[in-house]
Amino acid sequence: MISKVQMLSVTALGNLDAYIRIANLWPMLSIKEENSLAKRLRYHGDLDAAKTLILSHLRFVIHISRHYSGYGLLQADLIQEGNIGLMKAVRRFNPEIGVRLVSFAVHWIKSEIHEYVLRNWRIVKVATTKSQRKLFFNLRKSKKRLGWFNEEEIEIVARELGVSNEDVREMESRMSAQDITFNAFPEEDVKDGKINNNMLYLQDKTSNFANGLEQDNWDKHATDKLSSALLKLDERSRNIIRARWLDNKKKSTLQKIANDYGISAERVRQLEQNAMKKLKIAIEN
Repeated sequence: MISKVQMLSVTALGNLDAYIRIANLWPMLSIKEENSLAKRLRYHGDLDAAKTLILSHLRFVIHISRHYSGYGLLQADLIQEGNIGLMKAVRRFNPEIGVRLVSFAVHWIKSEIHEYVLRNWRIVKVATTKSQRKLFFNLRKSKKRLGWFNEEEIEIVARELGVSNEDVREMESRMSAQDITFNAFPEEDVKDGKINNNMLYLQDKTSNFANGLEQDNWDKHATDKLSSALLKLDERSRNIIRARWLDNKKKSTLQKIANDYGISAERVRQLEQNAMKKLKIAIEN
């Protein structure tokens, strides 16, 4: 199959009119020619046959893309996406079914264009499910005919599309909404003496302010209790506890402390245990 790069490089001519003229130069295929090319591709992997099938149907992609000109997107981009759909259709086309390639390719071409429109029409997707996508494109057609909807018009559209009134209202609301930036530009940060930055109003659902405040209060309370309890120990016991448990540096060994005080390591261990008991009692009271 001809690659996407090879196929879509035609649109890189820099002039849409030139591309359309080139696409229209390729003659349309007769039923017999199309069937023969499709069989060569399907049964023999003939890439030249695939190329001819694709190029002879480019004008059809151009025709379909014009129906999506009201979305504010470049027609060249719409054509490019439609060409991808055409290539997918050619790859899957079975000449034995008895339908023309153009009829088979409609679904694939529109599907690619639809996906592109939904990805690029707004920053935030207006339609994610299959039913929402169908409603989005059908609602756009209805909008051109009816303009802004009142209750009666909503009921008409809902009945025509087989959806609820609420679905129509929700999609109309999504389509009418505008994208706005969360981060204001520096000169727009302050308006009428107030900070104008939407980022400040985003809710952090992972944060629990009450729990955080309670934890901070408890940590301060525990630190104050420990500091008071240490002051009740004699200096040597206090230094042992700090060297063994509270210094930010590497924890001192019993033998090192024993060498500093000229006593045995066992005696240091006993002093440490006695000091820990006194601290526990002082903190709990």
